[in-house]
Amino acid sequence: MRYLIYLLLIVYALSPFDLLPEFFIGPIGLIEDVVTLGVLYWYFIYRPAKMRAQSEGAYYQEGEKRRSESYQEDQKRAQTDKRFSRLDPHEVLGVPRGASVDEIKRAYRKLAAKYHPDKVDHLGDEFKVLAEERFKEIQDAYQELMAR
Repeated sequence: MRYLIYLLLIVYALSPFDLLPEFFIGPIGLIEDVVTLGVLYWYFIYRPAKMRAQSEGAYYQEGEKRRSESYQEDQKRAQTDKRFSRLDPHEVLGVPRGASVDEIKRAYRKLAAKYHPDKVDHLGDEFKVLAEERFKEIQDAYQELMAR
């Protein structure tokens, strides 16, 4: 299709039949040829190429944005997993190794009341997410110690 348009543009430029013939009006006929060729080039070649480039650019930018967000989420998850997986349940609850069941329950209730997501709801989304992570960590530590 593109080559057909090129061919038609060349034939139009070389043909003696124009919208405004050169011999009839003079140099205005030549200007009309140049303007007509410019408009045809813009409409059939430049405009579609520009639209294609914009759509591809938007596609690639969206893909980069998704990859970037996914990468950031993966990094946060890896840091969270790394940070919480190495902690000892006794350290999480803040009790000594030989603590009794009552001390463990007391420490769990104190920390659960402090880090429960409903308690920090008014602070914003970031604090709520951190509190949920910490609360899950506290619950896991408590369940691990109670299972022993």
